[in-house]
Amino acid sequence: MTLAIFDTHTHLNDADLFDNSAELIQRAQDAGVVRMLVPGYDQESSRRAMELANRFPGVYAAVGIHPHDAKTATEKDFTDLEDWASDPKVVAIGEIGLDYHYDNSPRDVQAAVFRRQMEIAKQKGLPIVIHDREAHADVMALVKEASPLIAGGIMHSYSGSVEMAMECIKLGFYLSFSGPLTFKNAKKPREVAAALRLDRLLVETDAPYLTPEPYRGKQNEPANVRLVLDKLIEIRDETPDDIAHAVYHNALRVFQLQE
Repeated sequence: MTLAIFDTHTHLNDADLFDNSAELIQRAQDAGVVRMLVPGYDQESSRRAMELANRFPGVYAAVGIHPHDAKTATEKDFTDLEDWASDPKVVAIGEIGLDYHYDNSPRDVQAAVFRRQMEIAKQKGLPIVIHDREAHADVMALVKEASPLIAGGIMHSYSGSVEMAMECIKLGFYLSFSGPLTFKNAKKPREVAAALRLDRLLVETDAPYLTPEPYRGKQNEPANVRLVLDKLIEIRDETPDDIAHAVYHNALRVFQLQE
């Protein structure tokens, strides 16, 4: 396949990857991954995302406060997000949302910080990148409360149902699939990925996490997004070229980027 790939969620700003980011980006480019989004999750990671985006062509940043870090968010953090959103290489606010698996921040605090960041995204005309872990109902309620989100957004590493996915699409969202799509027991993600409109699907790695088969258990990297795309091609009815072309252009559309 000769068409380009966009890894819509890769944490080259993580300590495990940051120092080797040039090598990892080169390996990704060699595998056909010509663009990638690096999302922030706190002050330091957001700064690193912007540093990478402004250092490497084809790399873009999202800035945000993860629900894990919501409990330490300050007014300065929100002011900084507003300022950083003016950087031309910052194309989204994220990753933001709710995480009820670890509950590292109180749920009401997570919700308040999520709301504030959705407001910033609306003011700046940027899409949002949502982290939703075991919090589907509350995420959907808060997104509906904040709607309309003119620039829409992405449900990162989507783990919900087909019915929820349809609701997300109505609200202007794209659904992004990562390594779990390739796992042998991944019945639900495959059902969702097969059922949805092609013009709303994205692929990602979430590197260094969620490594796809056959490398599961090893550190993930952006080059591996090709394996997620290959699995999407396997489970869809369209031609490989049509799927690859659509998924790449979906990413350009949501991040408001030119060809």
